[in-house]
Amino acid sequence: MELSTAGMLLLGLTVIVGVARLLGTLARRLRQPAVIGEILGGILLGPTLFDGEITSFLFPADVRPSLTTLANVGVCVFMFLVGLEFNRGLLRGQGRIAVSVSLSAVVLPFSLGALLALHLVAHHPTGDRLAFVLFLGTAMSVTAFPVLARILTDKGLIDTPIGGLALAAAAVDDVLAWSMLAAVTALAGAGGAPWQILLVLPYAAALMWIVRPLLARRARREATAGRPAGRLTGRLTDAGVLLAVAAGLLLSARATEWMGLHLIFGAFLFGIVMPREGAPRLRRHALPLVERICSVLLLPVFFMVAGLKVDLSSMDATAFGELGLILLVAIGGKFVGAFVGARLNGVRPRHSTVLAVLINTRGLTELIVLTVGLQVGVLDQPLYSLMVVMALITTAMAGVLLPFVYPDERIHQDQAARDRAGASGGDASTLSRTRPPLSEK
Repeated sequence: MELSTAGMLLLGLTVIVGVARLLGTLARRLRQPAVIGEILGGILLGPTLFDGEITSFLFPADVRPSLTTLANVGVCVFMFLVGLEFNRGLLRGQGRIAVSVSLSAVVLPFSLGALLALHLVAHHPTGDRLAFVLFLGTAMSVTAFPVLARILTDKGLIDTPIGGLALAAAAVDDVLAWSMLAAVTALAGAGGAPWQILLVLPYAAALMWIVRPLLARRARREATAGRPAGRLTGRLTDAGVLLAVAAGLLLSARATEWMGLHLIFGAFLFGIVMPREGAPRLRRHALPLVERICSVLLLPVFFMVAGLKVDLSSMDATAFGELGLILLVAIGGKFVGAFVGARLNGVRPRHSTVLAVLINTRGLTELIVLTVGLQVGVLDQPLYSLMVVMALITTAMAGVLLPFVYPDERIHQDQAARDRAGASGGDASTLSRTRPPLSEK
């Protein structure tokens, strides 16, 4: 007896969640971010193994559109959460050095990626040569801010001077990368008329200067009013807040998609303008549920859909050569750029090396960028597959190399410096106030 489309969809979702949980747990046991195992699970369930028989059985053609829709919803929710948690305070006190390091860690890999694109375009023809060159440069410049934050938390570095600097530089990197990706998707003609593209800047300004103050005022009024009496009334209010946020997120995503950009930009912008303070009900009751659904169900579906497009079964000597060049440009460009940028600002060689290793983390952010490139026709499937392998290697690399360049005893010394700074009333996250741990000056 054959299962219906709905039955096959439920079966596929069960397998996706199970494989993501299993391999994510295994990755954490190996001291790697869970995203490594989840992305690898998507590739293993894709057409790389057994000539795609697993893919055809678990995810038949009539089920894949539903999976794609869920994946798009998942990545929009994720980008909303990234925007919501984006901390502009990271730049406070060390903005100059963070911007300097980030610029050097973007400009060099972008330039090398653009040069590599001129070589690869002969074997991977594209409809828009300029968009291809700019996109490959952008893809080489990405740093995965959320994955980096998780690595720093797991290593106990989140509140150390080098951890604060890495997060601040990655935050600037993210803003630059999303801005460049927006320009590339507009150039590639992802949708919308040319005049609609021009509406992006006034739309972003309206969100920042009109929508954000209105949301902040509403949040303050909510905080003043307090939680409604009665459990049922409180739950209904929480549901209303959640529905209002979901509606704003989807409308913003649809707006940027209509303008010719990918829908993730609208979701990210709406997260940016959400109030940080004065909305305890949203953060305490609504967001944990959203984050749980996103991490357990929606993002694994995104990894699965991304894995369905990765086919490494037919790799030949030419493909391995291209992968080697991609890894050389991606790792070398980021490493040298971040290292030189840090050294020019007086950061010690060891800490500059640590920073260069951390900034190389790409993770889920790179996967989102690559998926956008595939959707708008800038990347073909073979090159997309190679770039996904690069994203996996560069993300796993940080966990492997960090103990060698930054052993535990050095971490304990920086943590002690942080504690001393805190005891004396200083700010351990600020480079200018913690010269001894990081700087030679």
